Amino acid sequence: MVTYIDATSAPLKNTGVIRLYDADAFDGMRKACQLTARCLDALYPLVKPGVATDVIDRFVFEFGMDHGALPATLNYRGYTKSSCTSINHVVCHGIPNDKPLRDGDVVNIDVTFILDGWHGDSSRMYPVGEVKRAAERLLEVTHECLMRGIAAVRPGARTGAIGEAIQTYAEAERCSVVRDFCGHGVGRLFHDAPNILHYGRANEGPEMKEGMIFTIEPMINLGRPHVKVLADGWTAVTRDRSLSAQYEHTVGVTADGCEIFTLSPGGLDRPGLPA
Repeated sequence: MVTYIDATSAPLKNTGVIRLYDADAFDGMRKACQLTARCLDALYPLVKPGVATDVIDRFVFEFGMDHGALPATLNYRGYTKSSCTSINHVVCHGIPNDKPLRDGDVVNIDVTFILDGWHGDSSRMYPVGEVKRAAERLLEVTHECLMRGIAAVRPGARTGAIGEAIQTYAEAERCSVVRDFCGHGVGRLFHDAPNILHYGRANEGPEMKEGMIFTIEPMINLGRPHVKVLADGWTAVTRDRSLSAQYEHTVGVTADGCEIFTLSPGGLDRPGLPA
Protein backbone atom coordinates (compact mmCIF):
# COMPACT_ATOMS: atom_id res chain seq x y z
CA MET A 1 0.00 0.00 0.00
CA VAL A 2 1.52 3.31 -1.11
CA THR A 3 0.75 6.35 1.06
CA TYR A 4 1.17 9.98 0.02
CA ILE A 5 1.31 12.94 2.41
CA ASP A 6 1.54 16.71 2.24
CA ALA A 7 5.24 17.32 2.93
CA THR A 8 4.51 20.22 5.30
CA SER A 9 2.77 17.85 7.73
CA ALA A 10 5.18 14.90 7.48
CA PRO A 11 7.84 14.10 10.11
CA LEU A 12 11.43 14.82 9.03
CA LYS A 13 12.46 11.19 8.66
CA ASN A 14 12.06 8.49 6.04
CA THR A 15 8.89 6.62 7.03
CA GLY A 16 8.25 5.12 3.59
CA VAL A 17 5.49 7.63 2.93
CA ILE A 18 5.80 9.64 -0.32
CA ARG A 19 5.83 13.40 0.25
CA LEU A 20 4.02 15.82 -2.04
CA TYR A 21 5.65 19.26 -2.08
CA ASP A 22 4.13 22.69 -2.74
CA ALA A 23 5.31 25.63 -4.86
CA ASP A 24 7.45 27.07 -2.05
CA ALA A 25 9.28 23.75 -1.71
CA PHE A 26 9.85 23.62 -5.47
CA ASP A 27 11.40 27.09 -5.22
CA GLY A 28 13.70 25.95 -2.40
CA MET A 29 14.75 22.89 -4.38
CA ARG A 30 15.36 25.04 -7.47
CA LYS A 31 17.86 27.16 -5.55
CA ALA A 32 19.70 24.23 -3.93
CA CYS A 33 19.84 22.25 -7.17
CA GLN A 34 21.05 25.21 -9.22
CA LEU A 35 23.87 25.76 -6.74
CA THR A 36 24.91 22.13 -7.25
CA ALA A 37 24.67 22.52 -11.02
CA ARG A 38 26.83 25.66 -10.95
CA CYS A 39 29.46 23.81 -8.90
CA LEU A 40 29.50 20.92 -11.38
CA ASP A 41 29.92 23.46 -14.21
CA ALA A 42 32.83 25.09 -12.37
CA LEU A 43 34.65 21.76 -11.98
CA TYR A 44 35.40 21.29 -15.69
CA PRO A 45 38.74 23.19 -15.72
CA LEU A 46 39.91 21.11 -12.73
CA VAL A 47 39.26 17.68 -14.21
CA LYS A 48 42.45 16.93 -16.12
CA PRO A 49 45.36 14.48 -16.01
CA GLY A 50 47.55 14.86 -12.92
CA VAL A 51 44.87 16.37 -10.67
CA ALA A 52 43.99 14.34 -7.58
CA THR A 53 40.34 13.77 -6.72
CA ASP A 54 41.08 15.23 -3.26
CA VAL A 55 41.67 18.57 -5.01
CA ILE A 56 38.27 18.28 -6.67
CA ASP A 57 36.68 17.42 -3.33
CA ARG A 58 38.28 20.43 -1.64
CA PHE A 59 36.90 22.66 -4.40
CA VAL A 60 33.39 21.27 -3.79
CA PHE A 61 33.65 21.95 -0.05
CA GLU A 62 34.91 25.50 -0.55
CA PHE A 63 32.30 26.24 -3.24
CA GLY A 64 29.57 25.19 -0.81
CA MET A 65 31.02 27.24 2.03
CA ASP A 66 31.34 30.31 -0.22
CA HIS A 67 27.62 30.07 -1.05
CA GLY A 68 26.22 29.28 2.39
CA ALA A 69 25.69 25.60 1.69
CA LEU A 70 26.88 22.34 3.27
CA PRO A 71 27.90 19.21 1.33
CA ALA A 72 25.35 16.57 2.33
CA THR A 73 27.85 13.68 2.12
CA LEU A 74 30.29 15.24 4.61
CA ASN A 75 30.09 13.06 7.76
CA TYR A 76 26.99 11.29 6.38
CA ARG A 77 26.98 7.83 7.99
CA GLY A 78 30.72 8.18 8.59
CA TYR A 79 31.62 9.32 5.06
CA THR A 80 34.39 11.93 5.36
CA LYS A 81 34.33 13.69 1.97
CA SER A 82 32.25 16.43 0.33
CA SER A 83 31.65 14.53 -2.92
CA CYS A 84 31.93 11.13 -4.55
CA THR A 85 34.43 10.63 -7.38
CA SER A 86 33.94 7.34 -9.23
CA ILE A 87 36.59 6.53 -11.86
CA ASN A 88 36.34 4.03 -14.74
CA HIS A 89 35.06 0.72 -13.32
CA VAL A 90 33.91 2.36 -10.06
CA VAL A 91 30.12 2.38 -10.27
CA CYS A 92 29.41 4.87 -7.46
CA HIS A 93 30.52 6.16 -4.05
CA GLY A 94 34.20 6.42 -5.00
CA ILE A 95 36.11 8.19 -2.21
CA PRO A 96 38.30 11.15 -3.22
CA ASN A 97 42.02 10.60 -2.51
CA ASP A 98 45.50 11.82 -3.44
CA LYS A 99 45.87 9.58 -6.50
CA PRO A 100 46.09 11.71 -9.68
CA LEU A 101 43.66 11.30 -12.57
CA ARG A 102 45.18 9.79 -15.71
CA ASP A 103 44.70 10.61 -19.38
CA GLY A 104 41.84 8.50 -20.72
CA ASP A 105 39.99 8.15 -17.40
CA VAL A 106 36.30 8.94 -17.09
CA VAL A 107 35.08 10.11 -13.68
CA ASN A 108 31.64 10.63 -12.22
CA ILE A 109 31.46 13.50 -9.74
CA ASP A 110 28.43 13.39 -7.46
CA VAL A 111 27.59 16.50 -5.42
CA THR A 112 24.72 17.27 -3.07
CA PHE A 113 24.49 20.68 -1.40
CA ILE A 114 22.15 21.49 1.48
CA LEU A 115 20.95 25.08 1.04
CA ASP A 116 18.35 26.47 3.46
CA GLY A 117 17.48 22.88 4.40
CA TRP A 118 16.93 21.66 0.83
CA HIS A 119 19.10 19.01 -0.85
CA GLY A 120 20.31 19.60 -4.41
CA ASP A 121 21.58 16.26 -5.75
CA SER A 122 23.24 15.75 -9.15
CA SER A 123 26.14 13.99 -10.82
CA ARG A 124 27.89 14.04 -14.20
CA MET A 125 30.59 12.23 -16.12
CA TYR A 126 33.83 14.05 -16.93
CA PRO A 127 36.34 12.81 -19.53
CA VAL A 128 39.97 13.19 -18.46
CA GLY A 129 42.13 14.19 -21.42
CA GLU A 130 41.64 12.03 -24.52
CA VAL A 131 39.29 9.11 -23.87
CA LYS A 132 38.65 6.04 -26.01
CA ARG A 133 35.60 5.84 -28.26
CA ALA A 134 34.14 3.01 -26.17
CA ALA A 135 34.15 5.32 -23.13
CA GLU A 136 32.63 8.19 -25.15
CA ARG A 137 29.88 5.90 -26.35
CA LEU A 138 29.11 4.69 -22.82
CA LEU A 139 28.75 8.29 -21.66
CA GLU A 140 26.40 9.03 -24.56
CA VAL A 141 24.28 5.94 -23.86
CA THR A 142 24.11 6.67 -20.12
CA HIS A 143 23.05 10.29 -20.62
CA GLU A 144 20.40 9.21 -23.13
CA CYS A 145 19.17 6.66 -20.56
CA LEU A 146 18.77 9.47 -18.02
CA MET A 147 16.88 11.71 -20.43
CA ARG A 148 14.59 8.88 -21.55
CA GLY A 149 13.86 8.12 -17.91
CA ILE A 150 13.02 11.78 -17.27
CA ALA A 151 10.76 11.86 -20.35
CA ALA A 152 8.64 9.11 -18.71
CA VAL A 153 7.86 11.28 -15.66
CA ARG A 154 4.28 12.55 -15.54
CA PRO A 155 1.33 12.36 -13.14
CA GLY A 156 -0.64 9.14 -13.44
CA ALA A 157 2.26 7.07 -14.76
CA ARG A 158 4.06 4.63 -12.48
CA THR A 159 7.71 4.86 -11.48
CA GLY A 160 8.29 1.60 -13.37
CA ALA A 161 7.89 3.59 -16.59
CA ILE A 162 11.17 5.34 -15.75
CA GLY A 163 12.96 2.03 -15.27
CA GLU A 164 11.46 0.50 -18.40
CA ALA A 165 12.56 3.44 -20.56
CA ILE A 166 16.11 3.24 -19.20
CA GLN A 167 16.45 -0.55 -19.36
CA THR A 168 14.98 -0.84 -22.86
CA TYR A 169 17.40 1.68 -24.32
CA ALA A 170 20.50 0.49 -22.41
CA GLU A 171 20.05 -3.14 -23.36
CA ALA A 172 19.32 -2.25 -26.99
CA GLU A 173 22.74 -0.55 -26.97
CA ARG A 174 24.34 -3.75 -25.58
CA CYS A 175 24.94 -2.24 -22.16
CA SER A 176 23.61 -3.32 -18.77
CA VAL A 177 21.76 -1.52 -15.95
CA VAL A 178 23.11 -1.75 -12.39
CA ARG A 179 20.36 -3.04 -10.10
CA ASP A 180 22.08 -2.64 -6.72
CA PHE A 181 21.51 1.15 -6.51
CA CYS A 182 18.57 3.37 -7.37
CA GLY A 183 17.24 6.90 -7.43
CA HIS A 184 15.35 8.20 -4.40
CA GLY A 185 13.01 10.78 -3.02
CA VAL A 186 14.78 13.97 -1.97
CA GLY A 187 13.90 17.32 -0.44
CA ARG A 188 14.51 18.21 3.18
CA LEU A 189 15.79 14.65 3.54
CA PHE A 190 18.81 13.40 1.58
CA HIS A 191 17.28 9.97 0.92
CA ASP A 192 13.53 9.50 1.09
CA ALA A 193 10.70 7.45 -0.44
CA PRO A 194 10.15 6.37 -3.13
CA ASN A 195 13.01 4.33 -4.54
CA ILE A 196 13.37 4.94 -8.29
CA LEU A 197 14.51 1.74 -10.01
CA HIS A 198 16.37 2.07 -13.31
CA TYR A 199 14.89 -1.14 -14.68
CA GLY A 200 11.43 -2.71 -14.63
CA ARG A 201 8.03 -2.47 -16.26
CA ALA A 202 5.79 0.52 -16.87
CA ASN A 203 2.90 -0.93 -14.85
CA GLU A 204 5.01 -1.40 -11.70
CA GLY A 205 5.89 0.92 -8.81
CA PRO A 206 4.06 3.79 -7.11
CA GLU A 207 1.94 6.15 -9.16
CA MET A 208 3.66 9.48 -9.82
CA LYS A 209 1.73 12.47 -8.50
CA GLU A 210 2.20 16.21 -8.86
CA GLY A 211 4.50 17.48 -6.10
CA MET A 212 6.76 14.42 -5.85
CA ILE A 213 10.52 15.15 -5.97
CA PHE A 214 13.13 12.49 -6.64
CA THR A 215 16.42 11.70 -8.35
CA ILE A 216 16.92 9.63 -11.48
CA GLU A 217 20.52 8.40 -11.64
CA PRO A 218 21.07 5.36 -13.87
CA MET A 219 24.37 3.51 -13.59
CA ILE A 220 25.15 1.79 -16.90
CA ASN A 221 27.94 -0.75 -17.50
CA LEU A 222 29.68 -1.76 -20.70
CA GLY A 223 29.87 -5.29 -19.35
CA ARG A 224 27.64 -7.21 -16.98
CA PRO A 225 25.46 -5.46 -14.36
CA HIS A 226 26.96 -7.12 -11.28
CA VAL A 227 28.79 -5.01 -8.71
CA LYS A 228 30.61 -5.49 -5.42
CA VAL A 229 31.39 -3.09 -2.58
CA LEU A 230 35.05 -2.87 -1.52
CA ALA A 231 36.37 -3.26 2.02
CA ASP A 232 36.05 0.50 2.69
CA GLY A 233 32.28 -0.05 2.84
CA TRP A 234 31.53 2.60 0.21
CA THR A 235 33.26 2.07 -3.14
CA ALA A 236 31.12 -0.02 -5.53
CA VAL A 237 32.88 -1.49 -8.57
CA THR A 238 31.88 -3.67 -11.52
CA ARG A 239 32.67 -7.32 -10.80
CA ASP A 240 34.04 -7.82 -14.32
CA ARG A 241 36.00 -4.53 -14.13
CA SER A 242 34.09 -3.19 -17.13
CA LEU A 243 33.61 0.56 -17.53
CA SER A 244 30.65 2.15 -15.73
CA ALA A 245 29.00 5.55 -16.11
CA GLN A 246 26.28 7.55 -14.35
CA TYR A 247 24.36 10.78 -14.85
CA GLU A 248 21.92 12.14 -12.28
CA HIS A 249 19.26 14.83 -12.16
CA THR A 250 16.79 15.84 -9.47
CA VAL A 251 13.26 16.32 -10.84
CA GLY A 252 9.90 17.48 -9.55
CA VAL A 253 6.62 16.13 -10.91
CA THR A 254 4.45 18.92 -12.34
CA ALA A 255 0.84 19.00 -13.57
CA ASP A 256 1.85 17.92 -17.07
CA GLY A 257 5.31 16.32 -16.76
CA CYS A 258 8.31 17.31 -14.70
CA GLU A 259 10.81 20.07 -13.98
CA ILE A 260 14.54 19.24 -14.02
CA PHE A 261 15.95 21.21 -11.08
CA THR A 262 19.63 20.39 -11.72
CA LEU A 263 20.00 21.46 -15.36
CA SER A 264 23.38 23.08 -16.06
CA PRO A 265 23.14 26.87 -16.44
CA GLY A 266 26.03 26.59 -18.91
CA GLY A 267 24.55 23.67 -20.86
CA LEU A 268 27.42 21.45 -19.71
CA ASP A 269 25.46 18.52 -18.31
CA ARG A 270 25.65 16.26 -21.34
CA PRO A 271 28.50 14.28 -22.98
CA GLY A 272 31.01 15.93 -25.27
CA LEU A 273 31.11 19.26 -23.44
CA PRO A 274 32.98 21.45 -23.04
CA ALA A 275 35.09 21.19 -26.18
